[in-house]
Amino acid sequence: MATPVDGVFFGLATLRLSDLVDLTGASVASTVDCSALINGVAPLDNARRSDVTFLDNPRYRFQLKETRAGACFVTAGDAEHVPDGTAALVVGQPYAAFAKAAMALFPEAAFPLPVFGQLGIFPGSTVHSDARLEAGVSLDPGVVIGPGAEIGEGTTIAANTVIGPLVKIGRNCHIGSNVTIIHALIGNGVIIHSGTSLGQDGFGFAMGREGHLKVPQIGRVILQDKVELGANVTIDRGGIRDTIVGEGSKIDNMVHIAHNVVVGRHCVIAAQSGIAGSTEIGDFVVMGGQVGITGHAKIGRGSQIAGSSAVISDLPAGSKVGGYPARPIKQWFREVAAMARLARQTRGGKKHVADGVSGNKTEIDDE
Repeated sequence: MATPVDGVFFGLATLRLSDLVDLTGASVASTVDCSALINGVAPLDNARRSDVTFLDNPRYRFQLKETRAGACFVTAGDAEHVPDGTAALVVGQPYAAFAKAAMALFPEAAFPLPVFGQLGIFPGSTVHSDARLEAGVSLDPGVVIGPGAEIGEGTTIAANTVIGPLVKIGRNCHIGSNVTIIHALIGNGVIIHSGTSLGQDGFGFAMGREGHLKVPQIGRVILQDKVELGANVTIDRGGIRDTIVGEGSKIDNMVHIAHNVVVGRHCVIAAQSGIAGSTEIGDFVVMGGQVGITGHAKIGRGSQIAGSSAVISDLPAGSKVGGYPARPIKQWFREVAAMARLARQTRGGKKHVADGVSGNKTEIDDE
């Protein structure tokens, strides 16, 4: 781990330009000095000679022409716009290459670190005698590990996190502070950020005129390998089946996933979204922020849902929808455009309405 300096939270590592070329498979001109040192990442407009940056959106091409970065990942079509003094690293996907470079320079920024910033089991953590920890587990002060819990090699758990009885956590996971995990099975390489709660009982009631009877929730939460959960995510355990998040899925801050939901592999769910009970989300689905999905819906593989949309029915594979309620994205855009045109017809509090016979327009009060 690189050593941080005052005011910098992540330590400064240094790589040669040749290291980045080898890491990303980038092409460079023969005149480029590949021994040049890179120790930072930055956007185009703020980059220094020791930084690497990228261009992935043509609208920022004007910034590329003026950047002072030491190196910049670009496509072949943008290489001609890279200024003198900046090494053009030509790749097919600049942002993906930049991600690899940033990970090599700042690996500790990719997951929540122990609060003490050191590995090992610190005094002040509480591990039940029936729990089993493999070698290389790190626990901060305040961590509680319940009876029968199992934690794999290389996993780190930050301060004041609670791991409940019989919970299983795989290897090389990173769990932030103030996390609660109960009734859950966690795969390898999972990242869970601070404040998240997994395995609390689902919102299950048998409703009636005499009152609402609580239904015991006896399922589990299962997170497959390489899932990442943001801060303050809540995932309810299943009622009579399991709640599952598939391999490689990424879930943003403040997302709620209800009981019995199945999220497929490599899905992306943005902040403040909510998925109601027993819904099934296919692989590679993308959900914008503040999306709501009704219970028992089936969302087909590869569907894309625009932010702030409400999905109230099943979606076939490959759907692109938006709006409230959600409908095909092109239809939604047309409706929004039609409403805008209607609004422009209203001037000074009057609507100009065409007579259906003569075509003459009559003004009526907008109110």
